[in-house]
Amino acid sequence: MKSKPDIYHEKQSKQLCALHTLNNLFQKPDTFTKTLLDELCIQLTPNSWINPHRSIFGLGNYDVNVVMAAIQLMDCEMVWWDKRRRITPHDVNSAIGLILNLPSPSRVGSLLFPFRTKHWLAIRQFDSVYYNLDSKLSAPESIGDIQQLIEHLTRHLNEDDCELFLVNSTKPCTLAVAELM
Repeated sequence: MKSKPDIYHEKQSKQLCALHTLNNLFQKPDTFTKTLLDELCIQLTPNSWINPHRSIFGLGNYDVNVVMAAIQLMDCEMVWWDKRRRITPHDVNSAIGLILNLPSPSRVGSLLFPFRTKHWLAIRQFDSVYYNLDSKLSAPESIGDIQQLIEHLTRHLNEDDCELFLVNSTKPCTLAVAELM
């Protein structure tokens, strides 16, 4: 039986799921920091007292624009998936990773609020197996092979208010493949 690969996995802190998703996706601690994401928010909307790209309380809760800008810093692009389309192995195999943005219960400690927020999570392949790198999990969770991944994604995309993004390298193909090895 194959041993489980060594997978970097940050756990949830405050409303920093976008930060954890990015670091989990790129498999390095501090690839991104809260300070860097806050700076991206300011670059996206300079001269604004209340920044629309993050929580007004400074706890995170970054929007899609910040995540996309951060991914561009890594010579990658984030492509929104039209959920009306069927997902195929070819669509997924060309991506270095996937990001889901899905509804999540809103809570502080054990206090549950009557509204939902959005939660970011990364999915990546290691040794032919796809893993859910959700920062709310205590450890990465195996999804399975490509067909099981497609079933997993399709279930999520059938839910209201769930979005899928494919993360692709913008580097020339041979360079991107060499760096993944």
